[in-house]
Amino acid sequence: MSTSTRLIDDAPLTRFHKKLTVFSSGGPFIDGYALSIIGIALITMKPALDLDPLEIGLVGAASLVGIFFGGGVLGWVTDKVGRHTMYILDLIALALFSILSAFSADLWQLVVLRFLLGVAIGADYPIATSLLAEFLPRKHRGRMLGATFVVWAVGAASAFAVGFAMRGVGEDAWRWMLASPAVFAIITLLFRLGTPESPRWLYSRGRIDEARAVIKKVFGNDYDIDSLGEDEDSGKRTATFTDIFNRKFWRRTLFVSIFWTAQVIPLFAVYTFAPELLSSFGLDGDANLYGGSLLISLLFVVGGIPGLWLVERIGRRKLLLWSFAVIVLALAAPAFIPGVAPQFLFTALAVFALASGASSFLEVVYPNELFPTEIRATAVGFGTAISRVGSAASTYLMPVAIISFGASGALLIGAGISLVGLVATFILAPETANRSLSDTSGDATPEHPAPKSMTAETTTEGTLV
Repeated sequence: MSTSTRLIDDAPLTRFHKKLTVFSSGGPFIDGYALSIIGIALITMKPALDLDPLEIGLVGAASLVGIFFGGGVLGWVTDKVGRHTMYILDLIALALFSILSAFSADLWQLVVLRFLLGVAIGADYPIATSLLAEFLPRKHRGRMLGATFVVWAVGAASAFAVGFAMRGVGEDAWRWMLASPAVFAIITLLFRLGTPESPRWLYSRGRIDEARAVIKKVFGNDYDIDSLGEDEDSGKRTATFTDIFNRKFWRRTLFVSIFWTAQVIPLFAVYTFAPELLSSFGLDGDANLYGGSLLISLLFVVGGIPGLWLVERIGRRKLLLWSFAVIVLALAAPAFIPGVAPQFLFTALAVFALASGASSFLEVVYPNELFPTEIRATAVGFGTAISRVGSAASTYLMPVAIISFGASGALLIGAGISLVGLVATFILAPETANRSLSDTSGDATPEHPAPKSMTAETTTEGTLV
């Protein structure tokens, strides 16, 4: 590579990057919205369809099971057919299944359509985040990628606000709530039209001229193919799904799968059944069920603000370790206090929301940085899929857990799961902050180090010293 070549990893942040970040955030927003609106919709859906606790769990878990298939299969498809095509088709599916779910007449119809909605949601994780990661400069990658996922919490908070506003519609309020994600899907679709394909993906498929054309258009004539910082054999390799389990990447796949799963199990259980959980605390009435749920969801957003600042300041690994530690303490504490008051249970949930919001976006940052272009979407999709196995099970069992173990017991289970995430992060997590994408996804990823002054230099071969 020529020493005069300007690297995309060191390019300045431009209006294009900011617009792409906003457009990519549409998927996580819809995800947070669609998965949270079901918790509010259940208030009117439960009597309308005469649902028992297990059926309620089935409705809540259906979309999470769909995300398992959507992430696991369509992430791999995204690596094969490209980011741009899937970037558009996915939103059409989101809008369609949201509208159809509003017309469900029976439980099985609702479960099937929520499952299909989940497939579309699961697909957007590897599609949008891979495309964004492959354009972003390294100094802003963690913060900008993270911002898309903080928007997940904004979507969830919006769902509770919309649910509160629609509570007076009547016994069919749940139908309008389930259809409402389509509005956001259509708006996002219109914004995404015209987004270019990832030059890294084009290069990995040997489409050099197309990759060069995108680079020139987005970054200017000072940049060329060499600006990607990829090795010369990148465009000649053929990748398979099993590559994420090979000798080079299996530890990274294991780490992503464990920490992501440990984060989302308590998170989705709380978001999906916030009103049910608050009711089990002894809180009732619209102000507590709707207002309390909205407050908890807003705290997830608030927690993301310092998290986005810390992710580049202290690095990915320390941020994840500290957040897991705080979550374990917050969720475990009520179980050791006899006759714990509802206010303390609510406070524990609030602290959990803040700590979770501060690091949950690492679910899309870490896998995008740890794997090369040829298998990046596959890895993100696999992490999405595996995490949803646990979250689907926890969501299905949450109503039963509340009845069987009480509120503090249900929170203690979440603490145990978070402790597993803490241990896995301590043992397996590398540090990827402020390093080039080609470097973090290569052989040279260090086990822990990095941040310090966060002012690494770039050599003529695109690696950091």
